[in-house]
Amino acid sequence: MTYKALQIDEIDGKFTRDIKNLPLKDLDTNDILVRVKYSALNYKDALSSIGNRGVTREYPHTPGIDGAGIVERSNTQSIKVGDKVIVTSFDLGMNTNGAFSEYISVPKEWIIPLPETLSLKEAVAIGTAGLSAAIGVDKLITNGLKMGSKILVTGSTGAVGSFGVKLLSHLGFNVVALSSKADKKEFLKSIGAKEVMLVDELETHAKRPLLKPNYDGALDVVGGEILENILKQIAPEGSVAICGLVGSPNLNTTVFPFILRGINLLGINSVDLSNEYRNTLWNMLANEWKIDLSNITHEHNMEDIPRLIDEMLNAKSFGRAVIKI
Repeated sequence: MTYKALQIDEIDGKFTRDIKNLPLKDLDTNDILVRVKYSALNYKDALSSIGNRGVTREYPHTPGIDGAGIVERSNTQSIKVGDKVIVTSFDLGMNTNGAFSEYISVPKEWIIPLPETLSLKEAVAIGTAGLSAAIGVDKLITNGLKMGSKILVTGSTGAVGSFGVKLLSHLGFNVVALSSKADKKEFLKSIGAKEVMLVDELETHAKRPLLKPNYDGALDVVGGEILENILKQIAPEGSVAICGLVGSPNLNTTVFPFILRGINLLGINSVDLSNEYRNTLWNMLANEWKIDLSNITHEHNMEDIPRLIDEMLNAKSFGRAVIKI
């Protein structure tokens, strides 16, 4: 028996992307075999597809860090054949073959039962991007930001950013969306941004350790120089939650925003969450934090993934690309 998957191969130092029919017996080695119904494209998937060894060490490989589908085989009583489940984060799509595939084989610890109030498509539309944004929002709230606070969201047309804009707006925050894409201003306003600011409009000053406190907090997926300048503009006792390095993984700053304004820099790691916290977040996203994702998602087929990867790598993607498998 074979299954269809997008496979990344390394040939003479170059990486190719092809949809192939592969032997299922070579994949079916873990506790749970899931027939994937939906996946979604993330930045890690794009990096894996071009041979980034910080994401994927060995090739050939199938990316796809988000999957939602139906259990086809299980060796544990707690997870039954026919159960609808979510698999995100952990090592899926990184060094374990991922969900750009008709099947995934994973340890039972990676399985999240699908909440009754979500469809499989809605779950994968949330996926790692939504989970990352939710962790950031939860940390911002835990550290004192309240309804009405002015929050800057960077990379706001991307998967994490657009979900963050929509969720923060839904929860009553005053959202400022920062983007490099002038043609997406109306899109960002339609998903809840009160204000849209282009990157070249962000106040910057390399020699000043502090700038006027323009924001109560921020959700940042860019890193680098943009994060450096945001930290200088956070109001006293404000917080910045970070989960990305689209701009740069490097951060050159001083301690002054932290010791003169008492701000918090909060890291987001969706991979190593405890299952208790992961389930808590999923239940929140399925209930009191549930948002209509129809205007930030667009559906595609597996054959579209190579093109979508190129768009993401060239900063031309927006919203959440959901893949129907």
